[in-house]
Amino acid sequence: MDYLPIFLDLKNKNILIVGAGNIAFNKIKLLVRAHAIINIIAKDICSEIKYLLNQKKAFWLDQEFKTSYLRNVYLVIAATNDTKLNKKIFKKCSEFKILVNVVDDKSKCSFIFPSIVDRSPIVVAISSGGTAPVLLRLLREKIEGILPIRLGNVAKIAEKWRETVKKYFFNLLERRRFWENLFNSIFVQYAINGKKEKAVSHLKKMIKNPNKLIGEIILVGAGPGNSDLLTLRALQVMQEADVVLYDNLVSQDVLNLIRRDAKCIYVGKRAGLKSITQEKIIKLLIFLAKQGKRVVRLKGGDSFIFGRGGEELEAAKNENINIQVVPGITAGIGVSAYSGIPLTHRYYSQGVIFITGCKRVDNIANNWSILSDDSYTLVVYMASLKASEISKQLILHGRLKSTPIAIVSQGTTLNQNVIIGRLDEIHKIFKFSISPSLLIIGKVVLLHKKLEWFKSAINFNNIKNNSSIINI
Repeated sequence: MDYLPIFLDLKNKNILIVGAGNIAFNKIKLLVRAHAIINIIAKDICSEIKYLLNQKKAFWLDQEFKTSYLRNVYLVIAATNDTKLNKKIFKKCSEFKILVNVVDDKSKCSFIFPSIVDRSPIVVAISSGGTAPVLLRLLREKIEGILPIRLGNVAKIAEKWRETVKKYFFNLLERRRFWENLFNSIFVQYAINGKKEKAVSHLKKMIKNPNKLIGEIILVGAGPGNSDLLTLRALQVMQEADVVLYDNLVSQDVLNLIRRDAKCIYVGKRAGLKSITQEKIIKLLIFLAKQGKRVVRLKGGDSFIFGRGGEELEAAKNENINIQVVPGITAGIGVSAYSGIPLTHRYYSQGVIFITGCKRVDNIANNWSILSDDSYTLVVYMASLKASEISKQLILHGRLKSTPIAIVSQGTTLNQNVIIGRLDEIHKIFKFSISPSLLIIGKVVLLHKKLEWFKSAINFNNIKNNSSIINI
């Protein structure tokens, strides 16, 4: 993040504008709406600014800039064509620790003006840091179309009733739940349509008849890593969570989408490393839900595909806790798609089987006879620890040594790496892979060259023949 987005209270604060052309006027219009005290230094003044001066909405100080004018100034905007003067203003403001914006010179700005969607008191500000103004304009147009013109009415009514609501709901969690329920009710439509009395009447009813604070556990699949693959419902639930328990495979991009004031607890497990037990995770989920909290259990991929989601929900139901499930794109589906490897194809594979490299708790072995049928694509999760055994058993039960395989590391992310090789090379190939990785076995791997679209794959033969290709 190159700039920290903040909102400044400029009411009755002295702002200095150097320059009085059309560019300066565009900035001054915003400052007038923010009720700032606007002081102008300029020789030539455009007609629009002259009008503001006549209306006493701005004040002219001088024709020439002097350092003395920086006294008691909150921020400065330099909007002149004189590069030397702009440089001087920036230097002096930096010395005096005054916020300064030199228009159209990003290198001489301690703050920048964002693109604004105004639904006062609700204000949305977006910025590209000066890198893509056209894109920014398009984004603003989309947001303008989504947010109702009179959305501010909702916030204004809520502001007047905040103290009253506090008296009814002492508990912070109960209070937040009340507002969430209110803003998801007909109250919003009443306020937007200007029916203030009906809106207030509905608010009063909800205060007198509040919903009982009931905790719940929501199982959410976070997808294979790329935050673009998160479902809309998953995003909504993450924004409503009181607490989020997340796994090791949930990407930082996805974590960044969680409601900022939600408590996030890491409960990830990795093979070979000391970590929290599944029993403790379940106890923590139940403990938090019984406190009346909306608990999101966030897992990589899909919670019901090798994610122990079933175990956690079973425990919740045994404690009579409400549950929800939000499916996610499992790694096998997402990673294969981003690798250009269709898991089924009528000329190569009549079906797909998902298995895990980890054994069942009762140590029952895989049915290798079925898994070795080359008319099926085999997708193996967590395959690295048992790679040699998997290869040995498949070949022993009929798969050809030359069966194509793909090992995809950090799939769907910008760090995705795909290594293509043969089944009998599997142990060697895994030495070059990065965790987390997914193993795909079958003839469909042959299609990757033709269908690859996200990132190019690496052939294991090239790695063997070129020892420099190590950091893939």
